[in-house]
Amino acid sequence: MSIATIGIDIGKSKFHVCALDERGHVTLRKVFSRSGLIRFLANTPPARVATEACAGAHFIGRKAESFGHDARLLPGQYVKAYVKSQKNDYADAEAIAEAATRPTMRSVPVKPVDHQTLQLLHRQRSGWVGERTALANRVRAMLLEFGITVPKGIRQLRRNLPWVLEDADNELPDRLRELITELWSDMIRLDDRIEGLTDELDTLARADPQTRLLLSIPGIGPITATALTASVGDASTFRKGRDLAAWLGLVPRQYSTGGQTRLLGIGRRGNRHLRMLLIHGARAVLRVVHTRDEGDALRRWVERISPRKHANVVAVALANKLARIVHGVLHYQVPFDPRLMSA
Repeated sequence: MSIATIGIDIGKSKFHVCALDERGHVTLRKVFSRSGLIRFLANTPPARVATEACAGAHFIGRKAESFGHDARLLPGQYVKAYVKSQKNDYADAEAIAEAATRPTMRSVPVKPVDHQTLQLLHRQRSGWVGERTALANRVRAMLLEFGITVPKGIRQLRRNLPWVLEDADNELPDRLRELITELWSDMIRLDDRIEGLTDELDTLARADPQTRLLLSIPGIGPITATALTASVGDASTFRKGRDLAAWLGLVPRQYSTGGQTRLLGIGRRGNRHLRMLLIHGARAVLRVVHTRDEGDALRRWVERISPRKHANVVAVALANKLARIVHGVLHYQVPFDPRLMSA
C-alpha cells in the first residue's frame, strides 16, 4: 500500500485519518487515538500530511515533520469546498487530503515551539486586558446606580475610585462598598499581571535579533514586534509586502466582474490583534510625524495623502505601509531606512 497524502481530521482525543495514493485513490480510512496517530506517523514512509489549521494542528505538524513528512496546515474555508455529500469525520479527512493535493492550495506554516509560546503570551495579555476593561465597566455601572459618575478612561477610574470608596457622604451602601473594594483589588492584580507580561515581552523583544530589526520601524514597539515575530515568523512565506498587508486585512476587498473593478472597504481578514496593533501604531506615528525631518520620505508620504483623505483612512493606509515595510525589513534582514522608502 503506497501512501502519498494523509488527511487528518483533528478532534480532542480522536483523529480520523484518510490516506490517498499517488493517483488520489483512498487507500486507508481509520480512527486513531493521539498516541496511536503518532505511532502511525512514525511508522509510515514520508508523505504529505495535511490537517486543518485549528487548535492542536501545529503540534501534529511538528510531530509529522520530525518523522520526515511534509506537513501542511490548510485554512478551513479552503477545505470546505472539497467535502462531498453530508459532513462527517471521514468525509472531512478525505476533503483535507484531496485539498492538499492541489498545487495552488495555500497552507499555513508550522509554527516552532518558541513562536507558538510567544503568541500564547500575547493572547493571555489580551485576555487580561479584556478582563480589566470588563471589570472597570462593571464598577462604573455599579457606581452610576447610586448617582456617582467617574470620568472616562481607566486612568481616571484608578485616580477617582479610592476617593469614592473613602467618601462617607456619598450614600454608597456598606455592602456595595465592600464589593467594589474587592473588585478594586482584582483590578490591581490584573494591572500587576499585565505589567509583568508586558515587561517580559519587552525583554524578549530586545533579546531577539529579528525583533530588534522590527523595532527600527516607526510605530512598532516591543508588543507589536513580538506579535509580528510570533505570527509572521519567516517573511519568505509572503512573496511581497502587499501579500502580508492582504493577509492582515489591510487592503481593500474586491468585488469585480465583467471586467469592471470594484473596490470596497478593507478586508479585515487574518489576525485581528495584529491589525489592531498596526493601526494603533500608525495613529501614534501620525501624531508625531511633523517632528521628522522635512526630507523624510515617511513624512512626505503622510503630508501628501492627509489633505485629501479622512484621518481614519490615513491611519489604515499608513498601517498598510508599515506592514509592507515589515516585510521588507524581515526579507532583507536590515533595519528600516527612510531613505529607501518611496514617498
